[in-house]
Amino acid sequence: MLMLFVSSSAFARNGKGRLMGLVADESGKPLAGITIVLQPDNKRAVSNAQGKFVFDGNLYAGTYTLTIDAIGFIKYKQEVAVADGETSSVSIQLKPGGKELNEVSVSGVHSNPDNFIDMIRTAMPSKVISRQEIEMMGSRRLDEVLKEQTGLAIVNDIGSGSRAVGLQMQGFDSGYTMIMIDGQPMIGRNNGNFDLSRITVSNIERIEIIKGASSCLFGSEALAGVINIVTRKNINHPQAMAALRYGSFNMVDATVEGETPFAGKKGSAYLSGNYYRTDGFNANPYLNQGKTAPPFNSLAFQGRGRYLLSDKSTLNFNGRYVTRHSDNNISYGVQPTKDVLDEQDLNGSIALNNNFGNGLKLKSQYYITRYKTQQNITDLNSGVIMPGNSFEQYIHRAEIQAGKSLSNVLELTGGAGAAHESLNNNAYRGAKSMTNYFGYVQASWQATNNLSVTTGARYDYHDRYGAKVNPSMGLQYHMFKNLTLKAAVATGFKTPNFQQLYMVFTNLQTGYTVLGSEEFWQEIKLLQDAGQVMNVFPSAQNIGNLKPERSVSYSGGFNYSPFSNLKFDVNVFYNDLKDFINSERVAVKTNGQEIYSYMNIAKAYTTGAEIGLNWSATRSLNLSAGYQLLYAVDKGVVDSIKNGTGLYAMVYDTEINKPRRSTRKDYVGLNNRSRHMANIKVSYTHEKSGLSGSFRVNYRSKYGFMEDGMANKFLDPYDTYVRSYFLLNAAVQKTFYNKHLQFQLTADNLMNYRDQLMPAQQGRAIIAGISWRFFKDE
Repeated sequence: MLMLFVSSSAFARNGKGRLMGLVADESGKPLAGITIVLQPDNKRAVSNAQGKFVFDGNLYAGTYTLTIDAIGFIKYKQEVAVADGETSSVSIQLKPGGKELNEVSVSGVHSNPDNFIDMIRTAMPSKVISRQEIEMMGSRRLDEVLKEQTGLAIVNDIGSGSRAVGLQMQGFDSGYTMIMIDGQPMIGRNNGNFDLSRITVSNIERIEIIKGASSCLFGSEALAGVINIVTRKNINHPQAMAALRYGSFNMVDATVEGETPFAGKKGSAYLSGNYYRTDGFNANPYLNQGKTAPPFNSLAFQGRGRYLLSDKSTLNFNGRYVTRHSDNNISYGVQPTKDVLDEQDLNGSIALNNNFGNGLKLKSQYYITRYKTQQNITDLNSGVIMPGNSFEQYIHRAEIQAGKSLSNVLELTGGAGAAHESLNNNAYRGAKSMTNYFGYVQASWQATNNLSVTTGARYDYHDRYGAKVNPSMGLQYHMFKNLTLKAAVATGFKTPNFQQLYMVFTNLQTGYTVLGSEEFWQEIKLLQDAGQVMNVFPSAQNIGNLKPERSVSYSGGFNYSPFSNLKFDVNVFYNDLKDFINSERVAVKTNGQEIYSYMNIAKAYTTGAEIGLNWSATRSLNLSAGYQLLYAVDKGVVDSIKNGTGLYAMVYDTEINKPRRSTRKDYVGLNNRSRHMANIKVSYTHEKSGLSGSFRVNYRSKYGFMEDGMANKFLDPYDTYVRSYFLLNAAVQKTFYNKHLQFQLTADNLMNYRDQLMPAQQGRAIIAGISWRFFKDE
């Protein structure tokens, strides 16, 4: 590979060009002190008193991207061509205010008034999914978008119920990825799993993904990474949209949204409403009645407001309210039950943004989120109502952020705040709460023309777990014009959640019991006094005060563009995790049912590589592909196998029908992780005709589901696996009447792949949609 890079550089043309230009406002008045950035070389120039700037004759021939991000103006972006030995010139007019909403490009603007931290310039690898890409996929819910991205998988936690569906990133369980909306954390998890189908994509402007430990900026739960949902904002013109889709499983998706400036464009408002319903679907042929993915209907309302108090101060409002109702009659032919779940999800914030004349930005924000559920399970034979999961969770969060460019090569972003979390759950003994105080800083430094450095650190003080400091550092080096090397290291942590600390729960349908570590010894004594405990295992002695989980993430790779229309990127990662919190079987009741609790027992790591390819074959045709190789290993299992002692020293070999000494080859890795995942997408956009579409293929290799036969507590070749599979998806859109009217046809899972071990994987779905956009033709 190194020889390829050197040879491609050696064959580069020797001539160099020059670029100069003029920056002015809408009225043509020259603007001084404006920083102009030229990518991919990341060269910078500053306009003088006459608004002029110049990049001297050291530019290789080719196409560059020129960007300007100046306070008080719409972020500017333009492709410029530089020829050998020639001087190219550009004339730029900056427009005041925010950028237009109705046009969002794949490589568009990433700035966000809700959070000064640029998600794309953090130390760890990142990716942006634009609104255009979401629309071309024909996706309706957030899980449908993310499951087609490289390195991400939507997984089921069947032991926690049919609704326990979450996102796996770089081999981490879904409880380790922070889900954010406009830079603020969302809550409401089922055993750590955040059901992404709760979130409609109708009002999403883009999705920002950070892979790897991100606690250095975002705190607990960001041990594996961050998904940040950015909603529509920055309105300049009145416009509205109405859309309706209908398809398989009686799916209905209806959206109405509108936005307008007011008070002479000093203010703006955006409102949207979405109704979604589905009959659910069944992936289990042994299920006599009901659905493995329950039917539900949902109402979502989103509103944003912005008002310019002065030329330096802006007041922002944001609100979101979602309800979801699910009713599922289910029977495996033994005990039919009715499972009813009602959910309410509320998010709201108010923020004051100040842009001072010296380049200092300051934001003060208060944020509140509430998630409430009520679940009842009814035995349809007897009519007895069994208590289900019922809880109400709040987060109150206050935060101050600041950002300033100290020079043309150094930019600082920092913040401080506090968050108070409370939860009232029928599975816990009374209401519980936690408080966290935090401060963080991120610095972006252009050390040389070719080297940029991003560093960050976060200090957290938790009222239960004391102080934690998490640093990070990332480097980018432009070795050649078409080759950029990247490397990063970051630390992460995750505090134990309420369930792991305080849960006291017995499943009345099956009889098993789960006890949080803080409640275990008190509750186990009550059960013993009642004569309900037959045996407490020696491993229970390890149950005590849980420690936060810690990780260190390493990543490195490169971006290579041998041609202007071809991009190739590689990233290798290693995540080292210690004080891993695991649920363990620690006792048996007299009725034969088991008792579980939580303890810090294991060290683990995930490692692998991600490869991406993007080829713009023509102006209309684009091909992209991605691949992830993953190894997820529990170090405790490996050590036990090597030493021939402990819980994992023996394996039951079904070929010889008896136990034998286990070997390293017997250990496959952690459950529910595929060694190989890949995706291919072909997209077509013909601007003149208004025709666009995409065809996508997603592959996942086999992965371990559960132990089979004689259990030996680790995944071996003799256990139960979900076989490898392909999913084929397609979508086509056609616009009419100057983009006012659009028709769309979507086909998901064309081959109708289903597996009873994947209860959330729907069969073939055909959806048709129509939308009308209301806006004034230019």
